[in-house]
Amino acid sequence: QVQLVESGGGLVQAGGSLRLSCAASGRTFSIYGMGWFRQAPGKEREFVASISWSGSRTYYRDSVKGRFTISRDNAKNTVYLQMNSLKPEDTAVYFCAAERNKYGLGSETAADFGSWGQGTQVTVSS
Repeated sequence: QVQLVESGGGLVQAGGSLRLSCAASGRTFSIYGMGWFRQAPGKEREFVASISWSGSRTYYRDSVKGRFTISRDNAKNTVYLQMNSLKPEDTAVYFCAAERNKYGLGSETAADFGSWGQGTQVTVSS
């Protein structure tokens, strides 16, 4: 099992930027694919972005393509989500997650992730 702790959320005006971080501990971080999901009030959790264990593959939901960038630093056991040009509809609790299986190539499916952080709130004002 891996422990995940997100940070970097906050309140920002529309058009602004935030960088979320997710620090991992408890198992070998570098061989697991990682992802970010979000959940807005009254809505289901949805996929935002994922990255393969090596960092060579990334995936994004359509609404964040060109605005968000997922990356990882395996030396620091950390995955990041750089969010630019934020919109009010990006407001949600953002969760970091680690894939269940080793050498994951990245996934858009929540069921493929076995470890989750506690979430960090992102609020974008108009």
